[in-house]
Amino acid sequence: MSPGDTARPAPWLTVIGLGEEGVDGLSPIARQALADAKRVFGGARHGALVAPLGIEVETWPSPFHKGLEALLAARGEPVAVLASGDPMWFGIGSTLARSVPVEEMLVLPAPSSLSLAAARLGWPLQDAETLSLHGRPVDLLRAVLHPGAKVLCLTSGARAAEEIADLLVDEGYGASRLTVLEHLGGPAERILSGSAEGWHGEVAALNVVAVEAVAVRDTPLRPRLPGLPDDAFRHDGKITKREVRSVTLARLMPMPGALLWDIGAGSGAVAIEWLRAAPRSRAIALEPDDTRRATARANAAALGVPHLDLRPDAAPDGLEGLPPPDAIFLGGGLTAPGTLEAALAALRPGGRLVANAVTLESEAILLAAHARHGGELVRIAVSRAGAVGGMTGWRPLMPVTQWSLILP
Repeated sequence: MSPGDTARPAPWLTVIGLGEEGVDGLSPIARQALADAKRVFGGARHGALVAPLGIEVETWPSPFHKGLEALLAARGEPVAVLASGDPMWFGIGSTLARSVPVEEMLVLPAPSSLSLAAARLGWPLQDAETLSLHGRPVDLLRAVLHPGAKVLCLTSGARAAEEIADLLVDEGYGASRLTVLEHLGGPAERILSGSAEGWHGEVAALNVVAVEAVAVRDTPLRPRLPGLPDDAFRHDGKITKREVRSVTLARLMPMPGALLWDIGAGSGAVAIEWLRAAPRSRAIALEPDDTRRATARANAAALGVPHLDLRPDAAPDGLEGLPPPDAIFLGGGLTAPGTLEAALAALRPGGRLVANAVTLESEAILLAAHARHGGELVRIAVSRAGAVGGMTGWRPLMPVTQWSLILP
């Protein structure tokens, strides 16, 4: 130890990963942590797995935060938390790390169910998409599907495989191969395989579902790169068109974990493509029209981002109290007094703002904003080929004036 170092106290919280083999898989360190613990927290299944040790396990209550409060109240005395597999991989360890400093916590992982599934299948884990559907909508799978995709899904029960199979058929991936891996690493381990369109049979509640995606002839491609076709969305005409949407998202610059405000969301197309483009990103979409908001919600589910946060508020009042954004898109509401000013005031340093205008009134607001704040102004004019009698000609879309700004 160097002269400037100070000794750190031993961690009071030990998070122990358990496999299906139960106590037989515990390391000596994990066994000692359990023996020393004054309190042990875990799920009912974890309590059953360590029952041979005669340890009393306090089952997590509902709501979960009540148990977290009890755990934090025991800070300073030895406490153990039991988890499934690797606690830091879609597990409780990541939840606890938000409340307990890393130096106060020791994590002892077991192999995760996804690692075990990859081992059984012979899949390089780094080449597979991993997805948690445990307590989350199965629609999340739609965002990661493409021909040849390999997806490992943590699930929430016995019906998950059937729901995944139905979704694959619905998306045009009925020929995909499904493999259900039950109770991995334990004496009840079992592996079942079949096609999505022919899937049937009972499966255990504790399982991982592996998907090898095979598209049929007319399956539409849904890349995560922004610029999905307009007909990928339901809309009433209020939609940022494909070509303009691509330019808009390029300037919004989706980043992992970043938050977008989509003001005047309409069909939700920009917010949906933002979420598809960047993992762990978030989007809050304001759309006061009930019908359009319902359409945006349906679009979000159909395109694999059911977690889009849709709100019935209008700007600028609806912006109050929202978490600070990393990017803001103004596709509507520009003419509402105070909206642009409120958006600029809320933007984080380094944040991006993009505003599109198709009317002269909205364009005048953007010209004035450019004069005051700088940034970039572009005019986007798109024409699409279409039938003109028995021949083909160009049909122009309404030109869009776009102002974009990166906050210093």
